[in-house]
Order: sequence, then structure tokens, then C-alpha cells
Amino acid sequence: MAVCIAVIAKENYPLYIRSVPTQNELKFHYTVHTSLDVVEEKISAVGKSLGDQRELYLGLLYPTEDYKVYGYVTNSKVKFVIVVDSSNTSLRDNEIRSMFRKLHNSFTDVMCNPFHNPGDSIQSKAFDGVVSGMMVQNG
Repeated sequence: MAVCIAVIAKENYPLYIRSVPTQNELKFHYTVHTSLDVVEEKISAVGKSLGDQRELYLGLLYPTEDYKVYGYVTNSKVKFVIVVDSSNTSLRDNEIRSMFRKLHNSFTDVMCNPFHNPGDSIQSKAFDGVVSGMMVQNG
């Protein structure tokens, strides 16, 4: 399961970042922001080759010694980043895709809330619950 989940706005500022070991929160912020360069590269490469038809799931953005970073981009250019522990070898690509699908559905629900202002940070308990379900459980 994930150790960090982030939702990044079209303008590359964080709408939501949550990490499990809270003492490493700054490290995960850095990891998420460095992954945005890779996301931009992949979007521009896919955009040139296919026109407007593109896969939302970007796959593995880059592995580090401790973590694997996966990316997903919505049609409105909002980016989802999931950081997974490298020691978790049982996690398959289709499971990561399903995590992104759940996250995207929950994000859509947040955006459809008439009391949410687009561009504000996400403060939804339902969204928090979905993210908590995807995070690594301590203990």
C-alpha cells in the first residue's frame, strides 16, 4: 500500500498531501515535487505522439532506493502521485491503477460538492477516508 498520496493542482501547487510516517513528511513533499518534472515530460511526450487521446495513468515515474513513485493525470491536468515502499513487491500495476481510479472518483466527488471552491486545498472527510484506506497501516 501507499506511504504517501498527493493531489497536485494544474498550476503545480499541492491540493492534498498525506504521508504515513509523519516524521518523513518533508521528505515526501520533496519526492512529490521532484516527480512533477517527470509527469510534465511524460505528458508532453504523449501529447506530441497521440494528439488529444492519452492514457491518464502514467505508470512508474521513477524508483528511488526506498520508494517507487507512480503518477496519474486527469483531463483537467490535476496530477495524482502515489509513493509506494520499494520493499512491497506484491503490489502489481493493475492494483496501482485501481488505487488511482478510486482516488480519481473520490476527487471527482469532492469537486462536485457545491461548497468546495476549485483550487482550494481538499478538506473532505470522505476523501480522507478513501486515502486512509489506501495507506499503509502501522502495526
